[in-house]
Amino acid sequence: MPIFESSSIASVAIHRVGNKQTDEGYILSDKTQNLTEQLQDLLVSYFITPFKAEEYYTLYDENNLELNEIYSIAACIFADPDSFLEQSQRAARHLYDACTHPNIKNGDFFVVYFKECQLNGVTMDAVGLFKSENKTQFLKVRHDEEEWSREEGSRSASAVFAMDVDKGIDINKLDKGAIIFNTEADKGYVVSVVDSTNRGVDAVYWKDNFLHIQQRQDEYFNTHQVMQVYKKFVTDEFPDKFENVHKADQADMLNRSVDFFKHNDSFDMDDFTRDVIGQPEIIDSFRQYSEQYQQENDIQLPQSFDISEGAVKKQARSYKSVIKLDKNFHIYVHGDRKLIEQGEDEKGKFYKVYYNEET
Repeated sequence: MPIFESSSIASVAIHRVGNKQTDEGYILSDKTQNLTEQLQDLLVSYFITPFKAEEYYTLYDENNLELNEIYSIAACIFADPDSFLEQSQRAARHLYDACTHPNIKNGDFFVVYFKECQLNGVTMDAVGLFKSENKTQFLKVRHDEEEWSREEGSRSASAVFAMDVDKGIDINKLDKGAIIFNTEADKGYVVSVVDSTNRGVDAVYWKDNFLHIQQRQDEYFNTHQVMQVYKKFVTDEFPDKFENVHKADQADMLNRSVDFFKHNDSFDMDDFTRDVIGQPEIIDSFRQYSEQYQQENDIQLPQSFDISEGAVKKQARSYKSVIKLDKNFHIYVHGDRKLIEQGEDEKGKFYKVYYNEET
């Protein structure tokens, strides 16, 4: 996870970028901003606070990495910080070219050069790209003092108050952002991304058209992918390949896999299949399914890697160990599979659950 406790803003430029499809145009700033200490602290908090995830990306191009416009812009800034304003204008033009869907909102585009950022214990500079699209209404209250008076030792004044409504940027909510860390340049840098409006055309134009990124294959990626392929195997493949597979069996297999990832620092495929799956024929089926999944998705997962705690927490939330019975009952399966039995009698299908205490 990146650390920004000692980070500061060396340069910041603000541009206005509209929608190219509707011919809104763009407005480029011809100078960088002068920041007071208070504004510096506020902006660092605004830009940095949302970046908490351990999921990282890299800039890429199918033919040549240097053809990725954002990669080229970041490389120029890192090599020559004096070119910052020129490169920020170039980034704004590139963003405008990416806004080709009529539903994309115009907004203020911030390009920021950060100093003293830490990533994996290493201090480095970074380039930030942020777009604010949604304005928040706020109330401004002002008053004109008329006269002061004292009553029983207290100081008071009478005044005329007035209220105005205005719109501005909510500093507690960043719409879109990307931080490009000056490391692993030959691989497309390490990039962290925030997209609070990650839906439909928003996700496509910011991540794909503007940044053109792909997920970085690290411990987060490996952990996420293995947990995902195993979940798909248990929910989709397992009941089709084997007879008499019940929902309780699937829930138990998912629970055991989550326990494995939560209680181990590293993953080994042999250990995982032995401890979680156990039965040789199911292990063989899972390995075949995993190989097919990797071929279809053009990825290659290692047989062993360090486990990412952040990826486990995120992926575990999608594991549903719930058996839904018509619209009457939900059974949450968290523990020993042997304590739940399934059967059928003259009244219909049933589950029998054993327990020690009722709370």
